[in-house]
Amino acid sequence: MDDISWREGGRDHRVRWRSESGAPPPQRVTIADDETRADDAYRLACEGTALLWRGDFQNARQLLKAMARRIDRPPRRRRNKPEPPQAQAFHLHRQARAQRARTLGMVLIPFDPGHVIPLRRAPDVQDACTEAHGPDDQPYVASLRELLGLIGAHEWREKGVPIPALGGDRIHPHYGVFSPVRGEYVDLVAEVPLPPTKTAFDVGTGTGVLAAVLARRGIGHVIATDQDPRALACAQENLKRLNIEVEIVQADLFPDGRAGLVVCNPPWVPAKPTSPLEHAVYDPGSRMLRGFLTGLADHLEPDGEGWLILSDLAEHLGLRTRDELLALFESSGLKVAGRHDTR
Repeated sequence: MDDISWREGGRDHRVRWRSESGAPPPQRVTIADDETRADDAYRLACEGTALLWRGDFQNARQLLKAMARRIDRPPRRRRNKPEPPQAQAFHLHRQARAQRARTLGMVLIPFDPGHVIPLRRAPDVQDACTEAHGPDDQPYVASLRELLGLIGAHEWREKGVPIPALGGDRIHPHYGVFSPVRGEYVDLVAEVPLPPTKTAFDVGTGTGVLAAVLARRGIGHVIATDQDPRALACAQENLKRLNIEVEIVQADLFPDGRAGLVVCNPPWVPAKPTSPLEHAVYDPGSRMLRGFLTGLADHLEPDGEGWLILSDLAEHLGLRTRDELLALFESSGLKVAGRHDTR
């Protein structure tokens, strides 16, 4: 883990730097407090200087909001400027969002050992930080923006997401694990007729929600895989809370053996993630999609079915055509037996 250093009170300081997004520690750091103006903070952040906050915590949140308003002001549009193609517009939008994240990530918060924030009116974030990072007995510095994301994730984990396909039982997503807030794809898995099988694989299980649905539908042996330790812990906790027996396996895509049903809900957008937390949404080069389709036949029992749950968002964004997707099926030796849609 990298360190961050700065000069304060005539002394040099150096502590650990934490960044879940994988951002490097800022090279230039200045001290900021309740007297710092939003215009000055925004200018410094845009120039690559981070602001280590020493004032009231709630004032730091207000400063961050003020900086966000300055970033989000709509730019002046040139007259008669043609709209870029959809794929180009998508990449330009992602570049702008990445720059926004970098700029807002320049407001930093100090932490004492035990994930304690030594600022006035600071909330108790020990549970939220411990869930994401584990225990920590050393001081460190992290981005306020990232901390607010941890707090939001902790609240979702505490509250849970009600799943109609599970009779209203809740799934509790962990930090960094894709949350089934929009459950249309879950409903599809709950409604499509099952093939006659006793074994099913849920490839890339995440929270474990699809594995839970398959088990509740009566499949006797469900194996759920993921390669992310956070997802595996999340699925394990959810399934235990639901009192559903599912075998959890750490694997890149498939477990050993074959099943009569193999389900996969890969990331929907074939683009490069800008941080580790985006891997649930972005699949660079359609790696997971291609890996699933290429290996599916070798993991299906005779007359087995593979259920690919995929949004057509990539097609609307101009990042993948329907013909390209169908060509992947054909090159993998797969036959499309049916299609079910939802909105």
